[in-house]
Amino acid sequence: MANPTTGVRWTVADLEVLPEDGRRYEIIDGELFVTRAPHWKHQNVAVKIVTALENWSVQSGLGEPAINPGLVFSETDSVIPDVVWASHERLEAMLDEAGHLVAAPELVVEVLSPGEKNERRDKEAKLKLYSTYGVLEYWIADRNQRKVEVYRRDRGVLKLTLTLFASDELTSPVLLGFQVQVSQFF
Repeated sequence: MANPTTGVRWTVADLEVLPEDGRRYEIIDGELFVTRAPHWKHQNVAVKIVTALENWSVQSGLGEPAINPGLVFSETDSVIPDVVWASHERLEAMLDEAGHLVAAPELVVEVLSPGEKNERRDKEAKLKLYSTYGVLEYWIADRNQRKVEVYRRDRGVLKLTLTLFASDELTSPVLLGFQVQVSQFF
């Protein structure tokens, strides 16, 4: 959807001229989303998630996680998820010359930032984007409620499959053998 206030449809090229001022610029379906740098606790949750994924990845040898990678699906869809995980096979085919991911990793994780606008972006716009481009699993970590919503691909669409709380264990059919107590993220 085009930005309703300006009628402008933003592209990846437009991002090149925006200031590097600590803000995060993302484009979803041509609409520009601008957010401040994440809260310290937000970043801490992302680090704990990527650490759990890294530890499992080293043991399994199946892939690699990354924190805050550029994910450029198209000229009008470019986002910076908090964490991604990609298998070695997929990763090899999805990195461009600039080191950005240009196709869907198997797993994307967003740590929810406070505010209705941020929640809508992660639970609606980004969910639709990741579903459209083929992400297999999407986690939304809510540090305030200490829970993780797990969306999994079902008939070509990401659907909410589980809501896990601190005392629950998170496993994934995408990450064979991965298991972690949700409380470790918070």
